[in-house]
Amino acid sequence: MPAVDKLLLEEALQDSPQTRSLLSVFEEDASTLTDYTNQLLQAMQRVYGAQNEMCLATQQLSKQLLAYEKQNFALGKGDEEVISTLHYFSKVVDELNVLHTELAKQLADTMVLHMIQFREKDLTEVSTLKDLFGLASSEHDLSMAKYSRLPKKRENGKVKSEVVKEVAAARRKQHLSSLQYYCALNALQYRKRVAMMEPMMGFAHGQINFFKKGAEMFSRNMDGLLSSTADMVHGIQVELDAEAEKMRVSQQELLSVDEAAYTPDSDVAAPQINRNLIQKAGYLNLRNKTGLVTTTWERLYFFTQGGNLMCQPRGAVAGGLIQDLDNCSVMAVDCEDRRYCFQITTPNGKSGITLQAESRKENEEWICAINNISRQIYLTDNPEAVALRLNQTALEAVTPITSFGKKTESASPSQSVKNSETENDNISPKAAAGAPEAEQLIAPGTPIQFDIVLPATEFLDQNRGSRRINPFGETEDEAFPEAEDSLLQQMFIVRFLGSMAVRTDSTTEVIYEAMRQVLAARAIHNIFRTTESHLMVTSQTLRLIDPQTQVTRANFELTSVTQFAAHQENKRLVGFVIRTPESTGEESLSTYIFESNSEGEKICYAINLGKEIIEVQKDPEALAQLMLSIPLTNDGKFILLSDQADDSNGSPRENRGAESEA
Repeated sequence: MPAVDKLLLEEALQDSPQTRSLLSVFEEDASTLTDYTNQLLQAMQRVYGAQNEMCLATQQLSKQLLAYEKQNFALGKGDEEVISTLHYFSKVVDELNVLHTELAKQLADTMVLHMIQFREKDLTEVSTLKDLFGLASSEHDLSMAKYSRLPKKRENGKVKSEVVKEVAAARRKQHLSSLQYYCALNALQYRKRVAMMEPMMGFAHGQINFFKKGAEMFSRNMDGLLSSTADMVHGIQVELDAEAEKMRVSQQELLSVDEAAYTPDSDVAAPQINRNLIQKAGYLNLRNKTGLVTTTWERLYFFTQGGNLMCQPRGAVAGGLIQDLDNCSVMAVDCEDRRYCFQITTPNGKSGITLQAESRKENEEWICAINNISRQIYLTDNPEAVALRLNQTALEAVTPITSFGKKTESASPSQSVKNSETENDNISPKAAAGAPEAEQLIAPGTPIQFDIVLPATEFLDQNRGSRRINPFGETEDEAFPEAEDSLLQQMFIVRFLGSMAVRTDSTTEVIYEAMRQVLAARAIHNIFRTTESHLMVTSQTLRLIDPQTQVTRANFELTSVTQFAAHQENKRLVGFVIRTPESTGEESLSTYIFESNSEGEKICYAINLGKEIIEVQKDPEALAQLMLSIPLTNDGKFILLSDQADDSNGSPRENRGAESEA
């Protein structure tokens, strides 16, 4: 017997678009069956009506034949034979009427009644369960919308508890109605076959009984078919009974799950988060802007496919592309009216879409999955192992420390290099052969410092004997009197992102790799707050100044800056490498990463100009030529060429060389 398609009861609670799409196929099949059944029933009722009319006609014919004798014909003599013949014919017609009556009764009981029962019982049950399922789904959507709108601030525990109970009740009701609806649709696949066969079997048996004289011949032609059909019907009935029992047991098991399966955010205290996902699917709320300040949220089903984020509304046959995740960044964001929100940013730095997860666990797993996909881990041979290794490295990279002098002891160098080579081969198979490996630039597991208090300042205070800056009132001019004598003063507004120790300063690739690791660590651990500072570039030092107190938080000699560069795509990111001596006689290298309001190339230009000034100060003639090539202010300080170009257009910048004030 051919196999019967079935809906999986285990997917009833998930209620994914794939399950809804398969459900729509069953519903379309049930709708087609309903239309066909109505037409088939009309044809059967017409046959029954014709047979019933035949009964009435033969009965009336028999009466009319007997009524011939009672007629008062003027010329009625000699009609006795006719009357006796008519009486015989009346008996024949009466016997025929009995056969027609039995046939009509058999057609009503075995053909029409079965079809009516199938339509009124099975099809009506499916239609009723469909309506109940739709109502339960609507109630669940309303309760989820109410739950999603719970305010993050001024949270009312009583209101939240009531809403959570309402969501759980609605979800349980939807689960129960979907299970009943799925069971009815599965059973319908068996019953429709029985419903098509049983009426015709009744029709055939009735016709055999009607044609008594041709019963043997007719039955010989139909015995084999009727026997095989009867066996098939019996087999289908037995299989239906077994499947119904199995679905009943499965339904009881599915309904006996823990209440936590219906309660959203049930494990908010200590959720079990899988940070190594390379694909994810589930419902999220998508923020849509409806005006300048107004937004709406829409609950949609999202899933990842390769390096893309897909969205599939209910009723849609397939999902559509929402965002290309390759080289994107994702981080948690703080929305005023929603919890568990995160934002995806495109590789060019533009803000993408903002989404809201149902729980803290879902929020963090979505962030980790998208971050893993953005690194193109899904293209490797063993993406799960690569994701596990990279996330373990990221966890070690954010170990809090107070100074870069205290480096985390990692595995043996040979083993670290081997793991890093394997990791890079999996992630970047298209990388150039001459490009430096990541472990050659930054040691695996190197800690990342997110605090604005930089270890270079500690080193200067402890080993060089410099006077420690008083953060409670010592002014900038008192701490650094050489600022007034500097030929270059340029101020930039920057935000400190992180710093880490590096192995080399021979290439700018070490800065790009540090940027990637710092941004990845911030995304994994949801660190989205930054400290804003003023970066002053002079011809002698780089100074990081607190904008509130005007106290210098860090100071670097310009001669110790051995490498500096802006990000190749996101021009707002800038970093530089500092070489500082240690007490042991060796030198350490540290990279500092910042985000600027203006372009990072201008900061690099200012640093380069300062280093050129240091070089030409040794040669008075070269210094004079440099001063002639670059315009000066009234007090003899250099104006950057970028500022001069902006001033020529009549739009002065906020930070203009010597005219800026700390």
